[in-house]
Amino acid sequence: MKSFVIGIAGGSGSGKTTLADALKNALGERSAILYQDSYYIDQSHRFDGDGGSVNFDHPESLEFSLMARHLRELKSGRSVEVPCYDFATHKRLQKTENFKCPEVVIVDGTLLLSQSEICDALDLAVFVDTPESLRYERRLARDVSERGRTPDGVLKQFTRQVKPMHDLFVEPSKAHAQLVFSGELDVKQCAENLVREIDKLL
Repeated sequence: MKSFVIGIAGGSGSGKTTLADALKNALGERSAILYQDSYYIDQSHRFDGDGGSVNFDHPESLEFSLMARHLRELKSGRSVEVPCYDFATHKRLQKTENFKCPEVVIVDGTLLLSQSEICDALDLAVFVDTPESLRYERRLARDVSERGRTPDGVLKQFTRQVKPMHDLFVEPSKAHAQLVFSGELDVKQCAENLVREIDKLL
């Protein structure tokens, strides 16, 4: 089976992961999610605190060449070994996770559409467009509860890195999307609309 690949991009906290999850639930066993975050390079030797010198929101912090190769392999019907990244230590672990070839691969990531090699591998490109204030509220809640960050560190990182990189790379990449959804809409309805689009293209 060769995979159909849909990319869901948008700013940090836009709701793209929520939409990816809803789409996976709607598609069921036909689909699996591949996360951009799995492709972070090891930053453990450089990390000096939230909002420090390591810019996790710049494309160079990610191994997009490996992700693009994996997408091409999935589109050819082959499974891939996806890296495992630990956000607590900022290390890429030695272990990998086998990602089998489903009918639909849902790719989730902020910077997907800023990379031509990723865009070339997508059968459908989606952008989730959400106001900055809401994106920050969501990122703050996630990073404190799930990633062990401090509120001050999250604010510093958002101001120094997340917002500038969003304005430079993420927002302009919306031009490469075939579909744009508001991050404030009902996510279940958006997912159902996407299922209809995918079924048209399969």
